[in-house]
Amino acid sequence: MYGCLTGWSEPVAMTAADITGLVLAGGRGSRMGGVDKGLQDHLGLPLALHALKRLQTQVTTVMISANRNLAAYESMGVPVWPDPVGDFPGPLGGLLAGLERCNTPYLVTVPCDTPNFPLDLVARLATAMASAQASVAMAATLEEGQMRSQPVFALLRADLLPSLANYLHRGERMMAPWLHAQGSVDVLFDDAGAFFNVNTAAELQQLQTRLA
Repeated sequence: MYGCLTGWSEPVAMTAADITGLVLAGGRGSRMGGVDKGLQDHLGLPLALHALKRLQTQVTTVMISANRNLAAYESMGVPVWPDPVGDFPGPLGGLLAGLERCNTPYLVTVPCDTPNFPLDLVARLATAMASAQASVAMAATLEEGQMRSQPVFALLRADLLPSLANYLHRGERMMAPWLHAQGSVDVLFDDAGAFFNVNTAAELQQLQTRLA
C-alpha cells in the first residue's frame, strides 16, 4: 500500500493497482536531429523500453504516448496513444492522451529519455501525495543548492482531465505551471543523477559511458 488519501468523505487507500503508468514518448526529438528519441538504442534496447520496464515494476498498468512509429512502440506490448491535439504540444499532449484513457483513479508519468529514474519513484510520490492531501505530486532534485521540479515525473488524480483539456485549448503548453495550479507537492530525491535525461546524441553517449 502506498498511502492513504483523505478526501471529502472518508480516507481512500492508494495501491499500485490504483495507478496507471504513462511513458511520454511523443516529442519531436529536435535536439537529436528529429529522430524518434524513444527508439534510440541504449544498451541494446530502445530508450522507451528501458523506461517502460522500470515503470512496470512500480505500477500494475502501463501505456505509452507516441506520435510516430506507432507500430514500433506497440511491439513493446502495451497500449500506445497519440496526442489528441495537433502541432506537438509537448508532454501535456501526451498527458491528455493518457488521462483520456486512464481507467484508474491516478496516473503517473515518466519520460522516455530517462532510463534510470528511481525504483521507488511511484511509492514516494504516492506517499507524499497522501500525506499532503494533494492533487499532484512531482519529483524534485537539488541542483547547485536549488530545488528544481521535475514535472514530467508526476503523479496526479485522473479527474484533473477537464482542467488540462481547458488549459491546452487555451493554447497553453507549459507543464509545470499547470501542475502547480492544481495544488501540487514537490518530492525531493537525493540522487539527481537518476533523473539524467537524454536530449542529444552526445548525452546518450555520455549516459552509456557513465554506466560502463
